[in-house]
Amino acid sequence: MNMKSSDYLKAASECLSRTEVWLEEFDPDELDYTPSDGVITMEFADGTRFVLNRQGAASQIWLAAGARAWHFDFDGDRCQWIDDKEGRELFDRISEVVSQKLGRSVRI
Repeated sequence: MNMKSSDYLKAASECLSRTEVWLEEFDPDELDYTPSDGVITMEFADGTRFVLNRQGAASQIWLAAGARAWHFDFDGDRCQWIDDKEGRELFDRISEVVSQKLGRSVRI
């Protein structure tokens, strides 16, 4: 990926901020989260954790949910983070895995 470091950091920061704002809407007894330098850990009532994190060396955002993990590259033309294997958009994937875990539809 040919993205300037400053552009990557800006896009990654906006992504993590948007996710944090969305997570604030949940009852912490259902889904709580902990932000840390470039990482958001989501913790569900049963102790399961999903992790969204900035991977600066690869200029990607990574999502780990259960036994699965995805790597997303920023598509500047679409202004979206796109999975490097399946072509799915990051916020669609987060919505999907959190919805599956909670057993109800949620949308970021």
